[in-house]
Amino acid sequence: MYAALLALPVPDDVVTRLFHAASLLREHRGDGHIVALMVEGVGRLEAHVLLALGMDMPAKNFGRIHHLPEAQLDAVIEGMRDRGLIGDDGWLSEQGRAVKQRVESLTDDLAAKPYESLEPGELDELIEILEPLAELLTAAD
Repeated sequence: MYAALLALPVPDDVVTRLFHAASLLREHRGDGHIVALMVEGVGRLEAHVLLALGMDMPAKNFGRIHHLPEAQLDAVIEGMRDRGLIGDDGWLSEQGRAVKQRVESLTDDLAAKPYESLEPGELDELIEILEPLAELLTAAD
């Protein structure tokens, strides 16, 4: 997705240009996340189960996969249990939590490159500007 967005012309309007830049950063991170999942051998439906269980939510209640046929979701969960990612209690095992942590860590590492071009003061300014927005979004859930 990043490459597709990068191929688009940079908009002239400042708000549209900001949205385009934010979309580039989001998709750059997203592409890295897919790479990290692939490195760990986590498939697309498994990624949703991993995310749900990592948020202490039963996978069958997770909005991105709750609509799947029960047999299909059961097969995904059972496959993850067979690989040691999910314990007998239906929650992430120690191995599953370690896989999730490695995925998140590699995702963060891969997403850092665009920010390395900023001077320390510029990065501090960016964080200062974005933190209040992040707090508002988090509070809004």
